[in-house]
Amino acid sequence: MAADPAMQAATRDFFLRSCEHKYSYNFSWLGRPIIQYPQDLMAMQEIIWTVRPRLIVETGIAHGGSLVFYASMLELVGGESHVLGIDVEIRPHNRKALEQHALFKRISLIEGSSTDEAVARQVRERCQPPVLMVLDSNHTHAHVLRELELYAPLVTRGSYLVVFDTVVEDMLADCFPDRPWGPGNNPGTAVRAFLETTDRFVVDREIEDKLQLTVAPGGYLKCIKD
Repeated sequence: MAADPAMQAATRDFFLRSCEHKYSYNFSWLGRPIIQYPQDLMAMQEIIWTVRPRLIVETGIAHGGSLVFYASMLELVGGESHVLGIDVEIRPHNRKALEQHALFKRISLIEGSSTDEAVARQVRERCQPPVLMVLDSNHTHAHVLRELELYAPLVTRGSYLVVFDTVVEDMLADCFPDRPWGPGNNPGTAVRAFLETTDRFVVDREIEDKLQLTVAPGGYLKCIKD
């Protein structure tokens, strides 16, 4: 599929049109809104089953649907694995809904900026490898690059560091009229800059090639060195 120009064009056209309809806002997971494309959730499920992380860290939690999704996957895998969600603002109604969820036993929350050293220190203190990192908060280049610098060292060989919304680099500037990010300033540019500084991670192209529809092209980073 990756070598099929017609398939690539069809996928790109669908993605751009789907954004006009806020496609990713249509879904929920076990009762919580989850602002993700289903294809990326399938990829995350495969990664979790393969890696068997003891800790999944997600920056940027919105309504908490992704946290519940990861917690449900860990519940199926078994063991004592946990999900840690970080957000600069956890709104009271979202916190209440998460705390009342049956899977909250596998979820912890930190309110604060993911690029704050004090927050990063709390994450490091809770780490039990293997750790799966998911970056999905502020999408500016500077913010994501700082997240990569802070959290990439926590990911060990065989696990993944997933950076969502790298696709912003391939979208039109007018798609983000009220956001500080856009083409030239986004998670995709941050990932490219980060990869120039390390040989510990490679882009797992197989994941995006089989998904075709993903918000994280070039963002599924596999750790290949300790």
